[in-house]
Amino acid sequence: MSEKRKNRIDLIEEKFETIQRKSWAKGIRITSGVLWNLFLLFLVVGLTIGVFATSVGAGYFASLVAKEPLRTKDEMRDTIFNYEETSEIYFANDVYLGRVNADIERKETTLDAISQYAIDAVLATEDEYFETHSGIVPKAIFRGLLQDVSNSSSQTGGSTLTQQLIKNQILTNEVSYERKAKEILLAMRLEHFMEKDEILEAYLNIIPYGRNALGQNIAGIETAADGIFGVKAKDLNLPQAAYIAGIPQAPFAYTPFLGSYYGGGLKKEENLKPGVDRMKTVLFRMKETGYITKEQYEEAIAYDITKDFREKTKRATERYPYVTQEIQNRTIKILAKILAEKDGLDPERVVEDEKVQEKYEILAEREMRTGGYRIYSTIDQTLYDKINQVAAQFEHYGFTYTREEMDYSTGEMILKDDPVQVGAMIKDNRTGRILSFIGGRDHELIATNHATQAYRQNGSSMKPLLVYAPAVEWGYIGAGSPVVDVKFEIPDGSGTWSPTNYIAEMENGIVPARRALAESLNLPTARLYKEILDQRPAEFLAKMKFSKLTAGDYLYPAVSFGGMRGGVSVEENTNGFSTLANNGQFVDSYMIDRIEDMSGNIIYEHEIEPIEVFSPETAYIVTDMLKDVLKPKGTGQQIPKFMNFTTDLAVKTGTTQGYGDAWLVGYNPNITLGLWFGYYDNSRKLYKRNSGQMHPTTRTSMLFAQILNAANEVKPDLVGANSKFEKPEGVVTKDFCGISGLAPSAECSAAGLVTSDLFNSKVMVPSEADDSFISGSYVSVKGAKYLAHSGTPSEFIVSGGRGVSQSFIDRMLGAWGGDASKLFPPSSPYSTNVISGAVFPADNVAPEAVNLSLSDSTLVWSDSPSDDVIGYYVYRDNERIATIRDASANSLSVGPGSYYVRTVDITGLLSGGSNRVTIDAPEPPAIETPDEDEPEENVPPVTPPGNNNGGGGNGSTPPSNGGNNGNTPPSDGGGGNGSTPPSDEDGDD
Repeated sequence: MSEKRKNRIDLIEEKFETIQRKSWAKGIRITSGVLWNLFLLFLVVGLTIGVFATSVGAGYFASLVAKEPLRTKDEMRDTIFNYEETSEIYFANDVYLGRVNADIERKETTLDAISQYAIDAVLATEDEYFETHSGIVPKAIFRGLLQDVSNSSSQTGGSTLTQQLIKNQILTNEVSYERKAKEILLAMRLEHFMEKDEILEAYLNIIPYGRNALGQNIAGIETAADGIFGVKAKDLNLPQAAYIAGIPQAPFAYTPFLGSYYGGGLKKEENLKPGVDRMKTVLFRMKETGYITKEQYEEAIAYDITKDFREKTKRATERYPYVTQEIQNRTIKILAKILAEKDGLDPERVVEDEKVQEKYEILAEREMRTGGYRIYSTIDQTLYDKINQVAAQFEHYGFTYTREEMDYSTGEMILKDDPVQVGAMIKDNRTGRILSFIGGRDHELIATNHATQAYRQNGSSMKPLLVYAPAVEWGYIGAGSPVVDVKFEIPDGSGTWSPTNYIAEMENGIVPARRALAESLNLPTARLYKEILDQRPAEFLAKMKFSKLTAGDYLYPAVSFGGMRGGVSVEENTNGFSTLANNGQFVDSYMIDRIEDMSGNIIYEHEIEPIEVFSPETAYIVTDMLKDVLKPKGTGQQIPKFMNFTTDLAVKTGTTQGYGDAWLVGYNPNITLGLWFGYYDNSRKLYKRNSGQMHPTTRTSMLFAQILNAANEVKPDLVGANSKFEKPEGVVTKDFCGISGLAPSAECSAAGLVTSDLFNSKVMVPSEADDSFISGSYVSVKGAKYLAHSGTPSEFIVSGGRGVSQSFIDRMLGAWGGDASKLFPPSSPYSTNVISGAVFPADNVAPEAVNLSLSDSTLVWSDSPSDDVIGYYVYRDNERIATIRDASANSLSVGPGSYYVRTVDITGLLSGGSNRVTIDAPEPPAIETPDEDEPEENVPPVTPPGNNNGGGGNGSTPPSNGGNNGNTPPSDGGGGNGSTPPSDEDGDD
């Protein structure tokens, strides 16, 4: 091939190659241009769709959060930090008792008081980007959204700590896009308002952690550390911190304890495994995120966490059920007033208006349980433990019955014990602090606090508060003024009211007021109460806050014995006597000393507000009278023998009718102790006479003394055994006539009836001279002294006595009257010196005859059924040989003869003769003739037997008992011979 052709071919090939290259380039250019155009097209379309989708999403997001208010910084912070915290209660002197009952327990803590292990475990597990994100992690949100759209079962979770905080504190656990959208928005907003440490601290305080060893729901890491491991949050080790950090993902699956329904306590071993496995997962996350080393991880994995789980213990409500219940109840009442006042209401409306009370006590209960308060009480733990131990060991309560009660878990009736219950309270007189109390025998058996919640009639323990103290205060009596122990009958609307003393037949006549109180005599108490009733003495009870007073309690005389319709509590009765101990100043008892909020601010502190009820003079005088209750014949005379120390003590006992209740309240200058016994079923009785049971007053005396002994043993500074009651200047000792209470007269002095006792000189001293006496010849009818009738035989009349005037009788018996002859019965200290001056209402009918019998050489006859009998005449062979006064003797020793008896009444009328009895004369002894060869001895003359020991005469010797001379036949009127008056001692009772 020629060189030219070759060159041409080469040129052609070159041109072809050039053409080919140009064609390929052009194709590339065309293709790339198409692709670019397509890219631009898709980009535009994509951007358009993206913008549209974003716009739609944003619009949808905006619609979801449209109703969420725009919260300010302060509003969000306040809401976040407003988490519930369980309130705590304390004994006196800030001794920790426990937490109040709550649906969930929580105790606040600060970040610097939390173990770093715990903080790292939470961050590694719950939010590894916490330090860098702005409230949300977008990829976590999209991952969660994708899982939701795809209905994936693998949920890895996408909530930051900030989001969880929002969900728990501001929103709810509702599963919805709306709630999630709000959560995202608020989380980002919160990050602008709070520091990271604040968010983390709040989270660790609010997050739920399952249950504690008692089965209670718990929240907050401090509560979890204590409730699960029994340590503080700052002392958690690595495995413990990892275990707690893993719980929030599934609190009740991972918690190691059973719920309260099952009584709490540790789960079975196989049920602990999920929680332990979760702990290992947390530890792995901590290693992977660099919070711990491999060595720490391996050591923690090998750790036996189960040995650290806390053992079940009794909660405060189980260890001290009466204390926690009472403190919580009183706290609710205090908080109710505080909440009402915050709402602009008068706090007293909470007390006076039932609807307002109901509303605010519901709010207060919630506040008390969840407000994180520190509630400090007045109860001394050592004293409380000691006296409740004494009560538990006491062996003389009495018989235990059974009662039916509904079991609400099954709906069936079951039998439960019904033992004698006890309520007691020790109170500081000056401050009103309740130092200790006894709520009952068994809280599980009966939850009622018998020291504060049970209201029962207080029997005779009412007497000093309602009768004697007011009477002293108003100047009706001094300590020893005479009062009248004589029966009466008055209409009471449904019949008659005729009270009696403990021994129903007893009437002591005129007695000193201090004796009437010491022996707890009912009749003089009722009469004295009648004298002061118009002045409404129950107002004193109202001042001392006896809460169950009714209108009738201001009027009914039976209230003087404690018959208050609504009854009183042990606390109220103790308050009353504490008023006497505190110089007449009522200082209300209290148990809540102060309440602090979560920040330590005092929101309530008790203030002492004394109220003058009685004057110091009255308080001292009544106290002095109550000291006599401990003396012989006093109803509390047994107490000193049961005590192992002495103190200046005043007491009062009390039992209600039928022995449904037994009371004993006593005090020294420092403390007052109130004590009550009774059955929960108040129809049951503590005692039946002649049953062999120990008397209720003996039982209360024993326990009262044992409680005081115990209190003095553990808290002698509170008891103050050496303290003494100080006599006010207004209390003076004055002489007075014992039977009238007036200033002594010459006649009263001559009768030996002047006495002295305490008076309140500001209202009463004896100044008016006594004018009670008149001449006092009298006759005795069945032991009672009366003025003689005109026909009364002179041999039955005792002359030279001292009588009292009718005006005196009317004054002493008062409006309710009574038998005047009972003013000076044999039991009266004045009976030997004074007669009543009453005239016996004779029936003017001859008395009935008696039956006569013979016992050896003694005549014995029956009582005449007639009421006005003053004595008997005894006859031998139709001659009166003896006069027996007052029917006080129904026998007479006599010699041989034929005898009968006639009854004599106060007007001189005689009964017919009784049947006759005869005593034969004995045979005279034989007289021996002396032997002729022996000298004759002096032989005394034989004297026929006669009577010189029964008061009968022998015809020449007058009877020794003051009876008539046997030579003087009886007159028809039954009188004596007018020449030999009877001696003063004869027949005198």
